[in-house]
Amino acid sequence: MGKKLFIETLGCAMNVRDSEHIVAELSTKEEYAVTEDFREADLILINTCSVREKPVQKLFSEIGHFNKKKKEGAKIGVCGCTASHLGDEIIRRAPYVDFVLGARNVSKITKVLHEKGAVEVDIDFDESTYVFSDFRNSTYKALVNISIGCDKQCTFCIVPATRGEEISIPPELIVQEVRRAAGSGAREIMLLGQNVNNYGKSFSDGRRGVDFSDLLNMVSEVEGIERIRFTSPHPLHMDDKFLEVFASNPKICKSMHMPLQSGSTRILREMKRGYTKEWFLDRASRLREMVPDVHISTDIIVAFPGETEEDFAETMEVLNKVRFEQVFSFKYSPRPLTKAAEMEPVDPEVASRRLKTLQERQTEILDEIAAEQTGKVCEVYFEELRSGGTVAGRSDNNFMIQVEGSEALLGLTLPVKITNPKRMVLYGEVLHQAS
Repeated sequence: MGKKLFIETLGCAMNVRDSEHIVAELSTKEEYAVTEDFREADLILINTCSVREKPVQKLFSEIGHFNKKKKEGAKIGVCGCTASHLGDEIIRRAPYVDFVLGARNVSKITKVLHEKGAVEVDIDFDESTYVFSDFRNSTYKALVNISIGCDKQCTFCIVPATRGEEISIPPELIVQEVRRAAGSGAREIMLLGQNVNNYGKSFSDGRRGVDFSDLLNMVSEVEGIERIRFTSPHPLHMDDKFLEVFASNPKICKSMHMPLQSGSTRILREMKRGYTKEWFLDRASRLREMVPDVHISTDIIVAFPGETEEDFAETMEVLNKVRFEQVFSFKYSPRPLTKAAEMEPVDPEVASRRLKTLQERQTEILDEIAAEQTGKVCEVYFEELRSGGTVAGRSDNNFMIQVEGSEALLGLTLPVKITNPKRMVLYGEVLHQAS
């Protein structure tokens, strides 16, 4: 029997891809096989997130639970952003942890595995040209990193302190990875970066001349790739060239994540976001004009330090004007190593009330948007088998759509007529099957 690996992933899509890299390295170089049961694992890894406080709190309860229930001799490792942030403090607080591996040091997994007490958390380490072994959780779509780190200094965000400065991965390596994914059956690519449309500003070899719009066109030329998605672009870098490529390239899915954070220009300035309310509304309006069926999602932080009722009202104004198809909304969570953590907080009851107000209004908007989808026909790429004899996939513009069907539909793109739209899932029927 070979060695078994259990890995729990917390956080964003970049963490999911980091976990895939870890599995790839350990399976090809250390002969580990993935298991879903940590009690039979020889190695237990938690790939952590530190963007908000709750995942950090969860870490120590999780590793304590794993330590009590793990089999004798099994190792425990902590990876990801919280590993970068806390470093050897994790081992001091939980001495049974065998090693700590930061988010910028994923390629060192086979090294730390054999060094009891190892702590590798160098946020200046450059992995941008490292070619990882290949592993993906899905046959039908592939996550592809295009950069590491972040060059922004948003006052609420800990990511620059855990993932380091931004470096773009060379385009030829990205295209090579996309070709490899297409060769394995993936028809959809998700390009990942903290600020994807800042791509090309900094390469480790000092090259210039390729930006994100160019990269999108390069990836779209890979044979076998039918759909391209990306996350997350930064509103500051949504120039006309980027919007024109987004609108005109038929392989680019018409779904855009635009992290607003706040609708108040004053608060955006305090956040050091680099754009104004007016710029954000202009870019969203331009998107709607160029691509009428575009799906726009966003992130909103409620009750950032110093936010007044007037500031919050401006956020609600943007919510009502843009009518986002999806909103990820949170109360401000102070994070260590950030400027905002030193600012005067908003009263917790006020923060909760504002979040409730925003979420209730967004629910109304979502119900209205869902109702508008009745009778529409969407091209759906099926990628997920669900219970009750159903299959799910996403439309080009990112609606989750579910139909009756079997695994025979997986990997196919088929027209679906929406018959019963709900807030989070649109239910429909396949109009005709591929021959």
